[in-house]
Amino acid sequence: MCGIVGYVGPREAMPIIIDGLRRLEYRGYDSAGIAIINEGRIAIRRAKGKLCELENILKQQPLVGGRGIGHTRWATHGRPSETNAHPHYAGNVAVVHNGIIENYLELKERLIGQGHAFSSETDTEIIAHLVDQHLRECGDFEIAVRRALGEVRGAYAVAILCECEPEKMIAARLGSPLVVGQGQGEFFVASDIPAMLSHTREMIFLDEGEMAIFANGTMRFTDLQGTSVQKTSRTITWNPLMAEKGGFKHFMLKEIYEQPRAVSDTLAGRLFPERGEIFLEGLNLTDEQLRGVEKLNIVACGTSWHAALGGKFLIEKMARLSVEVDIASEFRYRDPLVDEHTLTVLISQSGETADTLAALREAKAKGGITVAICNVVESSIARESDGVIYTHAGPEIGVASTKAFTTQLVALYLLALHLGRVRGMIDAVRCRELIEPLLSLPRKMEQALESDEQIQTIAREFMHARDFLYLGRGLQYPIALEGALKLKEISYIHAEGYPAGEMKHGPIALIDENVPVVFLCPINDTFEKAISNMEEVRARSGRVIAVATEGHVGPLGDVDALITVPETTDEIAPVLTSIPMQLLAYHIAVLKGTDVDQPRNLAKSVTVE
Repeated sequence: MCGIVGYVGPREAMPIIIDGLRRLEYRGYDSAGIAIINEGRIAIRRAKGKLCELENILKQQPLVGGRGIGHTRWATHGRPSETNAHPHYAGNVAVVHNGIIENYLELKERLIGQGHAFSSETDTEIIAHLVDQHLRECGDFEIAVRRALGEVRGAYAVAILCECEPEKMIAARLGSPLVVGQGQGEFFVASDIPAMLSHTREMIFLDEGEMAIFANGTMRFTDLQGTSVQKTSRTITWNPLMAEKGGFKHFMLKEIYEQPRAVSDTLAGRLFPERGEIFLEGLNLTDEQLRGVEKLNIVACGTSWHAALGGKFLIEKMARLSVEVDIASEFRYRDPLVDEHTLTVLISQSGETADTLAALREAKAKGGITVAICNVVESSIARESDGVIYTHAGPEIGVASTKAFTTQLVALYLLALHLGRVRGMIDAVRCRELIEPLLSLPRKMEQALESDEQIQTIAREFMHARDFLYLGRGLQYPIALEGALKLKEISYIHAEGYPAGEMKHGPIALIDENVPVVFLCPINDTFEKAISNMEEVRARSGRVIAVATEGHVGPLGDVDALITVPETTDEIAPVLTSIPMQLLAYHIAVLKGTDVDQPRNLAKSVTVE
């Protein structure tokens, strides 16, 4: 979740690192810091709070030099403070770290016994002291880093400087993402691609247990034992402007409006309606393997878990295959039933979600087949899975996921269609019928966005409510969960999503004139049941916000607010009803004055357990 940026080259490192950290702000953070080495000495500046606080310090106390490391921290060990902010320094070693060191107490006790004095509450400071201790013993920076990392248990991505060998910077990863950027006579290290895109598009992705050493205009790669590793760079086609707001007030609103384009990119090259087939490049599974699948698990966290629930409906309906949906942190600890006939689908926007990555490894260890649905190319989950379906949504900067969610739903629809065809549950004619609504989906998403101004008005009317209830049936139930989550995430209003049929089993007790109830009721087989649920809410003076299909609103009767979406099939409708849920949460949050793109206590990518 923390952001790491490092630079080695002929230019001044400070402005490059600060710019990179700003481009990683979407990951969430509570403090920031930077270390620059110049003329053999390391200088550090740190600050609690937003990056602007660090920048104010640097205006008064600038740093000069061409090698440096920077960090934005999201507290795991130790409260947010300047003392706990990275970089951490011990002896003549400075380190920035993303991850969690599980055996830090054991190591700390030993180091204190060896005479080390600690100044922070963090587990990261352990690494600086370990490297310093080994440096005293062996006198070689590179060897000291290897030995130190060999002692820690847990997850890390690190960038390290040392005054003893000031020309070097060392970076390494195990369980947390780290990317190397290669420029003209200069090198970059970062937690994520957007930090470096304005300087280079040539990226090298460190694999587990790999180290990068930068010195005197060169770079080389090894494993943690010192064996040389050959790496190949990849050219990233993302435009740096994609990581800017593009005239929108917030990244989240920009990304909501990018959804028609994002879904078009998810579909591009994958639909063959004339043949009634789906082509999923990167799936890497033969038809024979897919026909041999007897059980399918979908594993994810947060918003991706809501997409997974939608995927269950779609796959069971189209492929007639039993599907279980698990929260990743539960899957990995419950000794799941997985064998060679089990397909486990892992969903993660970043491809670095710690619990989902651990679930992937659990499924593989049990001999199962794995497929990732992911947005970030060459991320850990994408690389370690047997196959991958990229959503191609592009960088998502806002912490509250929007376009990643709708493209995940579309990717699951494609997977369901493909499984149905391969397993003989859908013939070519039926597949063509199910492909047809996908062709018009981006245009209908643009139409759904036309309700934005109307939704702003609804947001003003309901912004002072302290509780919301979201209800949906069938494929709309996951959207009810996602709508409630969006409101909670960015407006800090308590909200709950429920299957509409469960309303009488508890939630109905909450309903009165102060609780708005959002009904997701597009036209489908359960439309009449949704109307009955509305009547039950109105009978208790509840206020109804209905999301319905254009041309099918008459039976709804008198509602307090009405939002319509274009008509489509029941299977595609969740993509359209997601849009007003996102806009409603966004506009309420803006009216309440919250930090929409970086809501409190949240981070974009949860890369630690």
